[in-house]
Amino acid sequence: MANVFDLSKYIMEKLGRSITTMKLQKLCYYSFVWHLVWKDEPLFESPIYAWINGPVITDLFQKHKGLYQLSPAEAVTLFTDSLSPEGLTEDEKESIDKVLEDYGDKTGAELSDSTHSELPWIKAREGYNQTERGNALITTNDIYNYYISLDEQGIDALNGEQ
Repeated sequence: MANVFDLSKYIMEKLGRSITTMKLQKLCYYSFVWHLVWKDEPLFESPIYAWINGPVITDLFQKHKGLYQLSPAEAVTLFTDSLSPEGLTEDEKESIDKVLEDYGDKTGAELSDSTHSELPWIKAREGYNQTERGNALITTNDIYNYYISLDEQGIDALNGEQ
């Protein structure tokens, strides 16, 4: 199985430019979400938490902690020692490519705002105020149940397109 570092390196290579770490986190989240819905299997095993600024994969966060932005070259340096032996499958790349096509032009803040209106993050943040830090888990079950209900509309509907 691939891991979040395989995914992150692939995203950075596909985009071919520097992006914020917030944007990378959210692209990894949406890649996980839609791969789970489309292929009925998780893209990686790392837990996803509902932080103030949206979903965060802490395994990835620990690698880029303290950095605001990453270049593709920095991503290779940061992630190479953590890549899985298997890497990404063609099915996984297909899911990621579709997510990048639909979400890749959005900023990290726009992606964060999107997650704040979606039930998995909202549910995990119950009991926290807007500025309160916390490590509430966003469950795979909550992700699947929410996004599968949107699958008939497709991710274009989430982006406000008809």
